[in-house]
Amino acid sequence: MYRPRAYAVDDIGTLHAFIRKRVFATVAVAGEGTVHFAYAPVVLDENGTLGRVRFHLARVNPVTSHADGATLHLSFLGSDTYVSPDWYESKGRVPTWNYMAVEARGVAHKLGGDALHQLLVDLSVQEEEHLRPKKPWTLDKVPEERLAALLNAIEGFEVALESLEGKFKLSQNMPPEDIAGVIAGLEARDDTNAKAITEAMKR
Repeated sequence: MYRPRAYAVDDIGTLHAFIRKRVFATVAVAGEGTVHFAYAPVVLDENGTLGRVRFHLARVNPVTSHADGATLHLSFLGSDTYVSPDWYESKGRVPTWNYMAVEARGVAHKLGGDALHQLLVDLSVQEEEHLRPKKPWTLDKVPEERLAALLNAIEGFEVALESLEGKFKLSQNMPPEDIAGVIAGLEARDDTNAKAITEAMKR
């Protein structure tokens, strides 16, 4: 990732918190002279120095046939928004885009049957927790034969992270008066992404 110093984020706690909030990853792997992409929610474990992610894909997904033992790249995108030059106090500036992203890399290894089942349990627990006070849905509600068929149709992977880096482009390279102008401009927008970037800029 291209990361000017002003935007670079390397604090592991901050990056892990970002991934836990934006669990839906773009997964990329090289194979057969091209790059294959897939999209999947992950479970982040704090194993090792940088952590580990687990996810599953359809067995017929092209990424699945190339992933085991290969280096995978994962991208986690946060909120993003357009920044108008009209919001700056300084003159002569041009439009830009503020955004947050985290990238990770590591070698993927296929999960065995019990580990794949546990991944599905952990993933549903992780996401159902966000829906409380609704009573959490659990995997044991799926009939045994149906669950066996589903497990047979997917492959699970774990990736011990060897690289983890973030880029939070939030106008940090601008003078305070321009930052204040961008925040005011974004706050005036009725847009979820703009509001999320505003809150990140304030932090």
